[in-house]
Amino acid sequence: MKSLAQNYLISFAGSGESSTVSTVNVENLTSGATLSLNGDDILQLTLPTEINQVEADKFSRLKIYPNPASEYSILEIFPPIADEATFSIYDVTGKLVAQFDKYLDKSLHGFQITGLKKGLYFINVNTNTYQLTNKLICNHPMKGSIKLEKIDISNKSIVEIPDKIDTKGSLSTIDMEYNTGEILKFTGISGSYSTVVTDIPSSDKTITFDFVSCTDGDNNNYPVVVIGTQTWMAENLKTTKYNDSEDILLVEEKEAWASLTTPGYCWHIEAGPSTVYGALYNWLTANSSKLCPTGWHVPSDSEWTVLINYLGGESVAGGKLKETGLTHWKESNSSATNESGFTAIAGSSRDYLGNFVTLSGYAGYWWSTFECGDDALYYRILHYYAAIEHYCSNKGWGFSVRCLKD
Repeated sequence: MKSLAQNYLISFAGSGESSTVSTVNVENLTSGATLSLNGDDILQLTLPTEINQVEADKFSRLKIYPNPASEYSILEIFPPIADEATFSIYDVTGKLVAQFDKYLDKSLHGFQITGLKKGLYFINVNTNTYQLTNKLICNHPMKGSIKLEKIDISNKSIVEIPDKIDTKGSLSTIDMEYNTGEILKFTGISGSYSTVVTDIPSSDKTITFDFVSCTDGDNNNYPVVVIGTQTWMAENLKTTKYNDSEDILLVEEKEAWASLTTPGYCWHIEAGPSTVYGALYNWLTANSSKLCPTGWHVPSDSEWTVLINYLGGESVAGGKLKETGLTHWKESNSSATNESGFTAIAGSSRDYLGNFVTLSGYAGYWWSTFECGDDALYYRILHYYAAIEHYCSNKGWGFSVRCLKD
């Protein structure tokens, strides 16, 4: 019988504007699977194995009490079958701090753990046929070296565990199927803050979300993503006000757009006011220092180039920037991986005559701030294929905006 593959335990932490994480949304960009969990839950990525899984009976669960612990905690386990077991204790960074080998027959077992420092720990019980995990919080430093000692709990009455357990309540470890090499997108939320991190897990780890403020003049809050040395908005801008609360002119009629000589914006003709596609802004609006949230700006052409070079150059960066799937792109979106977390969508544009390039799902357009002529400047365009391209356009066009942190 082959050994059970080592599953990966993923915990979460916050930094920057908030040290706490309330919710984490997880998307497998390779398979399309999604789930949502509490920020203090542990995500267990379950890797496929070549052995037959043993169906644990209703007592098969690792229980830890008291938790939080002071001077000691009890680990209680009723294994599904008799087997040699390895007890591994990891700290919040994923570092192995202690490991013990024990033989467990199919009966109720109790172990007392002592010697842990103050902090959060993950307790993993792994055998050839099953794996159980839970977390332990130590509020006060225990004295001495870390020990795991067998104790007698044979007189303890066993309380049956329900067949279905609320994963948002008593169960702290949430399972998600995972194949080696798949790309996961984690969106951490803490109040009004939201940060995206992409990763290809290959071991136990802690995902840390760097929370920063990104709030526009309409009080919309945007998710952000760090790509290389830059921090970008992870959605298109959708504000109808500057960051000083001054209104931006909404221009809907074709003739009014064609004759526009002042800042203005419009909504995508097929989508209307949209939290997904955002708004289209003419150049006079995009060039304002007040359009983006305070502390953010419309990127220059050279700043776009930094992003694209970090992702491997124009010929491949587009696929790494694009949202996966067919929700906002056409069926030829096979080049998309979104491994950057940028989540670009095909948001269309409006030309200087007021005509809309409809939401066909084939292209997205974003302003930069570098002029390429008396009445023109560069923009970036993403098509349904992998490349991101660089063109010069009349300033009367309406394009999407992604803001960059100062």
